Amino acid sequence: MLVPIEEIKVKKRIRKEMGDISALAESLKKFGQISPIVITKSNVLVAGERRLEAAKSLGWASINVIIADIPDELTRVEYEREENTQRLSFTDEETLEAEKRIERLSRPCLCKRIWNAIVGFFRKIFKRSAEE
Repeated sequence: MLVPIEEIKVKKRIRKEMGDISALAESLKKFGQISPIVITKSNVLVAGERRLEAAKSLGWASINVIIADIPDELTRVEYEREENTQRLSFTDEETLEAEKRIERLSRPCLCKRIWNAIVGFFRKIFKRSAEE
């Protein structure tokens, strides 16, 4: 569900340091918003302040949200804490493996490039034949 950014209220938060928002903004620009932010029924931010700030820096007018049933401030703070602690970053080995796979997929071997060129050539030929 999209909500206008100007309608989202940011109250006292646990996180004080936002870190480098520019990398997150670049990610939003390239991939879009992968995870929605979380707000209450009264539009109070529960989780996703960095995503919200990155979206603002890009000039977005609205952002994708999940509306959670948060009955009180205690639950909101617990939710914020949980959302920021229950994640697991890649290990160095996993990060390296991801980089290798991305590199391999973005630069196919010579055989694959030749094969793709041949397939593309025949697709063009048969497409022209079908149109004539």
